[in-house]
Amino acid sequence: MTAVSPIRVLVVDDSAFARKVLRQVLSSAEGLEVVGVARDGLDALEKVAELSPDVLTLDLVMPGLDGLGVLRALASSAAAPRVVVVSSAGEESELAVAALQAGAVELVNKPTALATERLYELGGELVAKVRTAAGAVARAPPEPAPSQEVSSAPVARAAAKSLVVVGTSTGGPQALTRLLSELPVDFPAPLALALHIPTGYTEAVARRLDAHCALEVLEAVDGLELRPGRVVLARSGQHLKLERHGTVTLARLDRQPLRTPHHPSVDVLFESAARSWGSDVVGLVLTGMGDDGVAGARAIREAGGTVLTESESSCVVYGMPRAVKEAGLATASAPLEGMLALLRRHVR
Repeated sequence: MTAVSPIRVLVVDDSAFARKVLRQVLSSAEGLEVVGVARDGLDALEKVAELSPDVLTLDLVMPGLDGLGVLRALASSAAAPRVVVVSSAGEESELAVAALQAGAVELVNKPTALATERLYELGGELVAKVRTAAGAVARAPPEPAPSQEVSSAPVARAAAKSLVVVGTSTGGPQALTRLLSELPVDFPAPLALALHIPTGYTEAVARRLDAHCALEVLEAVDGLELRPGRVVLARSGQHLKLERHGTVTLARLDRQPLRTPHHPSVDVLFESAARSWGSDVVGLVLTGMGDDGVAGARAIREAGGTVLTESESSCVVYGMPRAVKEAGLATASAPLEGMLALLRRHVR
């Protein structure tokens, strides 16, 4: 019987106390081996070349070469380690989302930016996300969308005939950036998104997606109207449900834990869309770990709607799309580069 090799981890943080805590947390987990630590970006790149780790835990705010600089330097290497960002929500949220768009696989929120014992609280989540990252497939970050001349005149929009709901997890920020940047300003259906990400980051995600695409992207607030030309991103820490009243569809925020560990939950979003839109809803399941979305996809199909899944060839983690497809719930599948054409065939 061949022993399974441990996941080799390099810890990168400019705080000596944070390096100590992360090293202890990861070293105590079965199947993980901390092969080294680095105090800044340049030190990290030297240690990556020397130690060839499988996963990098990466602080973002460091002297000299920062975390984004490390990601950019690693982007051209096929043998680069997978990156788990360890960040603080708040002032660092924008940087963390930029890191996810630049190729980082996972994000762990520090419970405090201070060097205190509270850093041990991230242990379980950090270990789980390092393991997820180790099995992820590296994908090149999306190219920036070409700048477009956008008229200041409002776009004439007919009432929506379809609703698109999207669920994603690991690799989701990259996938959403690629997908939304391809949608034209006159895309005829409103979109609602559920992304698994720690609390405190979805406002920054919405803001950066809005900057990358022709459509308006907003973080969900209770009572916000969904309409063509608008993308509504579920707020992290809360479920997003949709209510339809005649021709008007409103976002509703729900803080109840329900039956899912994910907040927001893809299942909750999809099930509410199926109730509100029936056969006119199109569910799209993109890259992600786990099976959130299966129950929601089933609700959409039972209502007569359509479920599309991202193909394995473009997924960072082929978990959520695989679960939906293996349950026999996928109407069709396509890699990200073919998803717009597939959406056009199913959206009215």
